[in-house]
Amino acid sequence: MFSTPFVLSFSLLLSLPILFFLAPRFLPPLQPQPSLISQSDELEDLALFERASNGNNNNNPSKFSHLSTGSNPKLKIAFLFLTNSDLYFAPLWENFFKGNSNLYNIYVHADPTVNVTRPPGVFHDRFIAAKRTYRASATLISATRRLLATAVIDDPANVFFVVLSQYCIPLHSFKFVYNSLIISRTFDLRTKSSSDAELTRLGVRAKYKSFIEILSKSRNLWKRYTARGRFSMMPEVPFEQFRVGSQFFVLTRRHALMVVKDRTLWRKFRSPCYKESECYPEEHYFPTLLSMSDPNGCTHYSLTRVNWTGTANGHPYTYGPGEVSPELIYRLRESNYSESYLFARKFSRDCLRPLMSIAYKAIFRD
Repeated sequence: MFSTPFVLSFSLLLSLPILFFLAPRFLPPLQPQPSLISQSDELEDLALFERASNGNNNNNPSKFSHLSTGSNPKLKIAFLFLTNSDLYFAPLWENFFKGNSNLYNIYVHADPTVNVTRPPGVFHDRFIAAKRTYRASATLISATRRLLATAVIDDPANVFFVVLSQYCIPLHSFKFVYNSLIISRTFDLRTKSSSDAELTRLGVRAKYKSFIEILSKSRNLWKRYTARGRFSMMPEVPFEQFRVGSQFFVLTRRHALMVVKDRTLWRKFRSPCYKESECYPEEHYFPTLLSMSDPNGCTHYSLTRVNWTGTANGHPYTYGPGEVSPELIYRLRESNYSESYLFARKFSRDCLRPLMSIAYKAIFRD
């Protein structure tokens, strides 16, 4: 009749549906990671965000003292540094900011569990109330929102908000960056509509947009979307509207307020993931929120140059001191979207000396 191997194979085939049905009863269910944001931290953040959203600085003023006065204050750029270590390139940034004190503000969010050296000079007393951050977690979203809210409250003249890390460097002088973001009528207008062209002809800046990378197609996008569960983002964020992009961006004040005021998408993105390797909420929350809220108000590209060749464990390529040269700076400036990239990352901490040696003959020479 039937050979023994045939019977065994047939029996095994029949048993598979039974095992599939019974497995959930015997195997423990996959558990999400514990939440890294405590209720007290959440409540403190909400109070800060409410102050920023309501524009009320009088009853509960910021500890900073850069509130602009006068009927026509200078517009400013807020530089937001997000770090969990020393600001390795503080001397380079010191030279970058020199002589422009009325055109910028600095805010630093440093992980309080790390002994971060607080540099003198332009970074003195610019560290905000911070909370612990973890890589690939919603704590990085919270830290960035904390920086944005503090900068919004601190000075109404802050009109652009630049998010940077301790591994970022400037690629141009402060004057070039300021003129590109605030004064230039053509910096972000490689492709102009007829109305934009008319405004430019009249000497008026056509649009102020946020420079944030927003991508709808990326490897592993579905895995990241379902990192909290297949339907966990629904109905607020369908997969068709889920986006990815760099966490280092330049936002207008209008978009900074959108981020600070958001509650709906935050409740989705703050939920812990099942797998850390598939969960990078800081790369999804901001591009998804702004893409859903105001896609035409964003450039969909970043002004911070990153080299993703030879990446390791989700980190971009890190330039070493032997690679620093004027030629490298010129290459990093090259952009297919705007006139130039304005910032770059990632540089190792021992790049400071060679970067300082070419600061005035390459970096700050536009």
